[in-house]
Amino acid sequence: MNAEVLTTHRRWRDYLEITKPKVVVLLTFTATAGMLLAAEPFPPWTVLIFGSIGIALVSAAAAALNQVVDQRIDAVMARTRNRPLPRGQLETPQAMAFAALLGTTGIWLLLTFTNLLCAILTFASMLGYAVIYTMFLKRATPQNIVIGGASGAAPPLLGWIAVTGQFEPGAAILFAIVFVWTPPHFWALAIHRREDYAKVDMPMLPVTHGVELTRLHILLYTVLLFVFGLLPYLAGMSGLLYLIGAVILGGRFLWWAYRMYRRKDDSLAMPTFGYSIVYLFALFGVLLADHYLLMLMP
Repeated sequence: MNAEVLTTHRRWRDYLEITKPKVVVLLTFTATAGMLLAAEPFPPWTVLIFGSIGIALVSAAAAALNQVVDQRIDAVMARTRNRPLPRGQLETPQAMAFAALLGTTGIWLLLTFTNLLCAILTFASMLGYAVIYTMFLKRATPQNIVIGGASGAAPPLLGWIAVTGQFEPGAAILFAIVFVWTPPHFWALAIHRREDYAKVDMPMLPVTHGVELTRLHILLYTVLLFVFGLLPYLAGMSGLLYLIGAVILGGRFLWWAYRMYRRKDDSLAMPTFGYSIVYLFALFGVLLADHYLLMLMP
């Protein structure tokens, strides 16, 4: 591989990195699940494919804008100092132009292949994360992740609306599950990285109110999440397969949260954070499996 090709490869890798691809994959999965759950048996293939791509691109644009805004504090924090912008591998105008390209393309796809309401709400979600959360809430209150979590919880709602074009109870339930999931998910990471947040005066809950209270909040939100995880069954959206899966997955999450609270062991923060990601993927996966199993039943 010659030097020019290698440089181009590294540059595109840097562009990809500022979009937080792992986060985008998770968000897009929940959006696609929302589309599949809204349709019987399947949504139009154009909506499913191009709608998912559109939501993914707008999510990636929001992530890139987040890294533009946060690049100064990212340079100080151990977890983020090797990102492309703090390293100087990308300049701010390049990142902004890339975010604009992603966002514009994503909104165009949504307007073309889904509906106006989906496009408007997706754009609002991007602004909510990149502007309201990143520029204001993140620096203003230790409840930042609770309030700002609405943007991260939007994809399954957006996926549902991409198919139906309207708000429905099922979409609200999916949104609520991800919304309640976000605080225990993020606060576990915040406990592990609290020294980083303290360095940059970021008012994360473990910094402002201590680790002990944060552990309690994680446990209480996980209890609430367990209850919210049962809503698809209680509302008639799903059957016994989902109920069993939700109880097992939610019970495991509760086990991690309870252990971290009782043992007061910070080394459990990252395993809890890791399981929270597995939980969300698996919960939506079981919900989809149950959805299509119910369709096959006479």
